[in-house]
Amino acid sequence: MVAVLRFVAGRHGWSAGAMVRPRGGREVTGLTGTRIWAVGHDLGEVRTACAPDGTGLVTVGGCLATGPELEGARAAAGRGEMAAAVRMPGSYLSVVRTRDGVRVAGDRAGVVTVYWLPQGEGVLWATAATALAAVTGAGAQLPLLLGAFALTGVDVLAGHSLFHGVRRVPPGHALVLPEHGPAHTVPACGACRPVPLGEGAEQVRAAVRTAVGRRARAARRLSADLSGGIDSSSIACLAARHRPLLAVTYTDAHLADDDDPRYARRVADTVAGIRHQVVDGRTAGVGHFDGLQDVRGLPWTDTPSFTLGLLAVKDAQFAPVVAHGSDTHLTGRGGDDVLDAVRSHPVDLYRAGRRIEALGRASGYARAKRCGVHRMWGELLRTARAGYPQALAALAASLARPPSAVRPYGPAPWEAMRWCSATAALPWLTRGGRRALSVLVETRAAQADPYVTPARLHERLGLELMADGHATFDAIARARWGVPLYAPFLDTTIVDAALAIPPADRVRPGTYKALARPVFDGLVPDFLLYRTTKTTFASSVYTGLRRNAAVLRGIIGGSALAGAGLIDASRALADLERAVNGLPAPLAGLHALVVTELWLAGLDTARHTWWETEAEDVPCP
Repeated sequence: MVAVLRFVAGRHGWSAGAMVRPRGGREVTGLTGTRIWAVGHDLGEVRTACAPDGTGLVTVGGCLATGPELEGARAAAGRGEMAAAVRMPGSYLSVVRTRDGVRVAGDRAGVVTVYWLPQGEGVLWATAATALAAVTGAGAQLPLLLGAFALTGVDVLAGHSLFHGVRRVPPGHALVLPEHGPAHTVPACGACRPVPLGEGAEQVRAAVRTAVGRRARAARRLSADLSGGIDSSSIACLAARHRPLLAVTYTDAHLADDDDPRYARRVADTVAGIRHQVVDGRTAGVGHFDGLQDVRGLPWTDTPSFTLGLLAVKDAQFAPVVAHGSDTHLTGRGGDDVLDAVRSHPVDLYRAGRRIEALGRASGYARAKRCGVHRMWGELLRTARAGYPQALAALAASLARPPSAVRPYGPAPWEAMRWCSATAALPWLTRGGRRALSVLVETRAAQADPYVTPARLHERLGLELMADGHATFDAIARARWGVPLYAPFLDTTIVDAALAIPPADRVRPGTYKALARPVFDGLVPDFLLYRTTKTTFASSVYTGLRRNAAVLRGIIGGSALAGAGLIDASRALADLERAVNGLPAPLAGLHALVVTELWLAGLDTARHTWWETEAEDVPCP
């Protein structure tokens, strides 16, 4: 794959052997006793606030704080109030220097993630795990890659990365590099106190207006997604209040007559400042899974990216954005995670003693999914009576055994109430694959929080998955089209404000994304907030699998996971053939398998790609 490098790295303490620095990195000055380099970042993306006593704060990336806000966060961190450094507007890396040492943190969602590697008596850290793997030559951890799409409700990575020996700072945590003592991770800020819906909605409203408004005003040329859904449409409407923008809607043969394009056109016709452009996949001649023949020409991402399966579609969608000269593109990604609640929230209600309400909400979900209410209730009760460690242990035991029956191609509705489960990719696993995942889940069971609730667990894992997907999409957008991509809903300030509202309170039975109404009331057209439909893309995926079947057969047939004995490629190929013939198939699993195999095939952990020795060090401009 083509590696267009953009990451931040740092070195703290003494390292055995030759010192290294990122190739092409610009050193960030201002903090004493530690070294930081930014690779692929503009000068304006690095901000510092330092005090005469040597303490200070550095942010790298999209920090939206004003000068006084940045200085206030630095002063608060100097007093030991570390949360201030990560709770400024925007999405960014923060590095805090105090008298006791250094703290490095990304954001709460995981758009910016920190990884670290002990080196002698010091630590090397970076916002790209691949970069650290290149230091030691570490290979990918195939069971973790498999677990990422074969398991749900399992914290597959936890404190690990996809590479052997490279550690991960879980989102919402900070890496502590003390002057004396071992490096370790701690929560970056305390848990937000629960707030009622009304108060919480006002906080979300203020945070969203700040996140969108500051980005829009700072842009020279602005663009945004406008799918017609509540999330992207609301972001576009807010941005248009500050600066004219180009809004792009993608459609194809299957989507053209759906509600999304109609709502997108209506929003564009109603809101001043929006110049609307519809990109039709039929006219552009593109579809899902196009353009995957040559791995060497694909963009690099630090983790497998679902965007690779949509690369040609996104090429067409971003062509007018590039022609517009956009330097800021906004998307509604993350809206599902902050404006709605996960399906397991009735379990939390039940465990909190609100049992009648819990059963009622589960009944409503069962009716909406046209499945048996009593089956839904039974799953809810089993989950409510078990703890998370016990549920993981039971899943580990079941994975160690051959599956007793063929799983359906999509999750059964009642599985939304479960702590954890295997996905429709389970039949692809070999005996060795099941054993590897069983060991992985058993290890996670020994470390699991016995006090976490299902909804809080699922919303965290879902948020991290969305943030990772956005981070890889942004990396592709910058490398392929030269356009930075921003998802305001994933900013820590918005996530904190939204998730402080208890999950059950973010849902109103019978109302789609009920939280959106008080958050965006008066800011977007009313008809958008009262939309009740949601578009699905399954037909487009089926068409893409069919038209690119030959290429996809080659990718799956040459599977590295199969070569390692973890999956049976023939079973995955059989499911691909079902999809090609329009039969029910595990679409999400096939998509995940394809992009995982592409990522493995294009992985570049050559040391010289990423690093140079200190002997080659030259003064930084």
